[in-house]
Amino acid sequence: MDNIVGQKSSLTWAVNLVAVALVLLWTIPTFGLLVSSFRDRDQILTSGWWQSMFPQEATLQYRAGAPDTAVQEGGLYVIAGNVFDDGTGFVSAFGTSTREPGAYAAGDVAQTNDGFELTVQEDGSYRLTSAIPFEGTRGERIFVTTTQAPSFTTENFVRVMNAEGLGRGFLNTLTVSIPATIIPILVAAFAAYALAWMDFPGRALLIATVVGLLVVPLQLALIPLLQLHLKAGIGKSYLGIWLAHSAFGLPLAIYLLRNYMAGLPRDIIESARVDGATDFQIFLKIILPLSFPALASFAIFQFLWTWNDLLVALVFLGSTQDQLVMTGQLKELMGSRGGDWEILAASAFISIAVPLAVFFAMQKYLVRGLLAGSVK
Repeated sequence: MDNIVGQKSSLTWAVNLVAVALVLLWTIPTFGLLVSSFRDRDQILTSGWWQSMFPQEATLQYRAGAPDTAVQEGGLYVIAGNVFDDGTGFVSAFGTSTREPGAYAAGDVAQTNDGFELTVQEDGSYRLTSAIPFEGTRGERIFVTTTQAPSFTTENFVRVMNAEGLGRGFLNTLTVSIPATIIPILVAAFAAYALAWMDFPGRALLIATVVGLLVVPLQLALIPLLQLHLKAGIGKSYLGIWLAHSAFGLPLAIYLLRNYMAGLPRDIIESARVDGATDFQIFLKIILPLSFPALASFAIFQFLWTWNDLLVALVFLGSTQDQLVMTGQLKELMGSRGGDWEILAASAFISIAVPLAVFFAMQKYLVRGLLAGSVK
């Protein structure tokens, strides 16, 4: 009685829990990246994104004013300033070394290793005094323990959007991604129909070849294919990268579309042939509308792959400023700011803006295609 058709399985709760866990595994890191993109560098280095909504106690390092900024007051040389750039904050302790960054309470007088006297007040204002002139070119290090209120900023996105060459990289990526998505879909649709519904010698061998090409590593074919493009005169050009992306995407596209088209009702195809329809008419008026869900699905994956690609773009297009795609421009931006994690987080969300828009737009057509392809 446990296997009666229509009876609800007792393991439904386990399936639901697994589905919820998988959703959380995807959404929690993404949400954390989004929160980090609105935080500054000091906050990211001192606390996790899950602590961003609460006041945090952190030990930060600052540099006092340079020796040439000292002023003479009586018999003392004085360097004064504020450790907070905006002049707002609260200091609970301070120090002069990494071993004891909170050795002194705010308002105490500390003796530095160079014989200077340092005082840091609760509002962040400091006063460094010496009986002899300050020497050197760098200011004294000051470690302060401060309580930071939750704060968020859009400066990270502004810095990325204003980065030199990013707009050009955005246009280059569109120029690469759109044709590299359309070309393999067109070719794969014709090939999939032929392999699914047309009888000709060697069809089984071709299907086996397509399946075998799925396991060919992308990296293995890069250099030989680039050499072929250079001999043909299309190396380091948009035509070359379009053909490269199409070649790498065709095996999977043909395999998916062929399996989908082969599962369509045979009665519809045979009825069309009895009515005198040619293979091209059957393909154009029957197969394509019914296969729209599969076409839309592959279009989403192919666009995401080409949009986020960096390796193929560097090999087949180039690395000059006029040729770099968006991922390449962001890599160059991070090259000189390797420790700016806030820039990396903001760059990630800027780069996924277009893929998200494409996904949600195609999702609507995907549902419509599923309804249009239903057959009684």
